[in-house]
Amino acid sequence: MLKQRIITALWLAPLALLGFFALQGAAFLAFVALIVVLAGWEWARLAGYDTQGQRIAYAVFVAVTLVLLNSNTMLLLPILCLALVWWLLATAMVVVFPRSIAYWGGNLGKRVMGLVILIPAGLGLVVLKNQPQGNMLILSLMLLVWGADIGAYFFGRAFGKRKLAPRVSPGKSWAGFFGGLFTSLCIAAGLALYLQVPVSQFAVVLLCAAVVVLFSVVGDLTESMFKRQMGIKDSSQLLPGHGGVLDRIDSLTAAAPVFALLLLLSGWTLS
Repeated sequence: MLKQRIITALWLAPLALLGFFALQGAAFLAFVALIVVLAGWEWARLAGYDTQGQRIAYAVFVAVTLVLLNSNTMLLLPILCLALVWWLLATAMVVVFPRSIAYWGGNLGKRVMGLVILIPAGLGLVVLKNQPQGNMLILSLMLLVWGADIGAYFFGRAFGKRKLAPRVSPGKSWAGFFGGLFTSLCIAAGLALYLQVPVSQFAVVLLCAAVVVLFSVVGDLTESMFKRQMGIKDSSQLLPGHGGVLDRIDSLTAAAPVFALLLLLSGWTLS
């Protein structure tokens, strides 16, 4: 298993870096749409589609909708606001799981949820990319999410006793949660210093970073919730040793639209 994880990482990491940071414009949108297609195909399984034809059709529908909505800039802000509302609702669903299953609306409800999860995530990444120094914004987002994951792992192993959401993800602990948050805030502070953010805006940057990290945890737990309801461990085996695409981007599905929304609402961009 370790050997397979390493082999997959050796080709996946350069491909991801190339896609996120080297591509621009329509090429970047196509790259994001490809990720959404793969994630949509995996979500179709969670949403009860049984045949490959149904799953492919759902995935293509998600990606095409993403591309069409991206062409209408007037809709970007409302869609990102809708995503924020969804992730607040998802937080409540995770907290009361499994009782929340009764309110999901069955497979139809999960299919709609997939649209609200994947489309704003893709649009959020495109919004960030289109800003001045878009690569730095995307890198900042990645570092916050990775920092939260790495910090949660080490703090959880060292101090994790009280479980964060045992019915959803038994391996996560409150110590890991706070450790990940602390790690990400340290990264945010370092980025603010590097980017020469005025001292007067330091607190705002750290607050926004904390909000993004909190929602990244919700994104992770939300996918875990749906997988637990289905009784599966991984969203697919597309990435041998790493599970599926959803397993790799679950935190980003929440963090990306929230990060983009905060950026647009604040009117703050890198110059």
